[in-house]
Amino acid sequence: MRAQKKFVVNSSYKIPKLPLPPSLFGSEVSSFTELTVTQRMPAIARRVIVENNFSPEINTRLERLAIELSAGYLEPLVNDTGADFPAWDTYLESYRGQRWIDVPWFFAETYFYRLILEITDYFRPGIWQGVDPFQLQKYQGLEASLDSTTLLCNQVNKWLEDSEIDAQPNQKALVALLYFALWGNRVDLSLWSAFEDDRSRFDIQNQLAHILVNDASQISELLTISEGSRVDFVLDNAGFELVCDLCLVDFLLSSNLVNQVYLHLKPHPTFVSDAMIKDVHDTTSFLAATSDQQVISLAQRLEEHIASGRLVLSEDYFWTSPLPFWEIPNSLKNELANASLVIVKGDANYRRLLGDRHWDITISFADIVCYLPVPIVALRTLKSEVAVGLKSEVVEKVAKSDHSWLTNGQWGVIQFAS
Repeated sequence: MRAQKKFVVNSSYKIPKLPLPPSLFGSEVSSFTELTVTQRMPAIARRVIVENNFSPEINTRLERLAIELSAGYLEPLVNDTGADFPAWDTYLESYRGQRWIDVPWFFAETYFYRLILEITDYFRPGIWQGVDPFQLQKYQGLEASLDSTTLLCNQVNKWLEDSEIDAQPNQKALVALLYFALWGNRVDLSLWSAFEDDRSRFDIQNQLAHILVNDASQISELLTISEGSRVDFVLDNAGFELVCDLCLVDFLLSSNLVNQVYLHLKPHPTFVSDAMIKDVHDTTSFLAATSDQQVISLAQRLEEHIASGRLVLSEDYFWTSPLPFWEIPNSLKNELANASLVIVKGDANYRRLLGDRHWDITISFADIVCYLPVPIVALRTLKSEVAVGLKSEVVEKVAKSDHSWLTNGQWGVIQFAS
């Protein structure tokens, strides 16, 4: 089942209880934001050129974009036919004539990916319409993690067999699957290259010391008692991370811990590896085409969940907008309110939850996300200089052992707000 919602520009919303601190900017000298806008984003634009067979005109515009990011100015969308073009025209009003490094970082990044689609004629009729400029990396990321995928699918099947005999293993399995859903983000293709060594092979238990806030047990308890409930996932990346997410979804549905799961996905390519509806179908097809019967069985169950309406694939242009989470359209907010729990995945979604602002790192996570009408959990590996809800002594300890702990993807949080 596919649920698609239109984007609404204006909506009533409430902001966090706390005063809003300044946004992050690419002009912050020696920051990860500056590195991203001036180095990482140009490299991504140039990689789009290398990995696709776009026309010389398109490649010239992509190269010009790469050059302009470090010191140039925002260019407008031109002859764009995307459904969200009117919304972006409104978003851009406040930043016309400004340099990329002088606008809020979250706006710069989201607009950068939207501009790539405009440049590559993603929305316009023709040979490039609907061509995902990041498809090669998505597929390579999925293929590179096949061994880990096979091991995980086999383990999920075993947990399901155990749950038929004894309900007790459910919580242990849920905690383990939450860990996989957290650490699967470490193969996020916008940070790690699909051509590097497979980064999806790791021992979950050895990562426990790197979880700075761990509410996994509390979440698993909630899920095991929430009979007849619905759980929503705001998904992040395709590839091995999506496999981990789908394994958790399958376990929830196949063990009847919940009645229904909604997956909230991106309506078009963004942030290199972010998952779309097509990526869910591509992933289940990939799993179904393997030679391992355990993997095939899990893929078949996922397809059955979708066909029965127990697993709903939904997309909304809010998820590719530059808006903070508290400016969520009422239609989407009301949809999320139907869930008993919302699981928010990944670094970019975490930044949206916090408005991508310079919060004090010890401020309560719950006091910021109070604008949402339902309990939420954030599963996030740290890949940007935005974090809250940490104890000062934890921050002091980890900062001494790892100077780049906020951005290197080696540390994570599982944060719950009721």
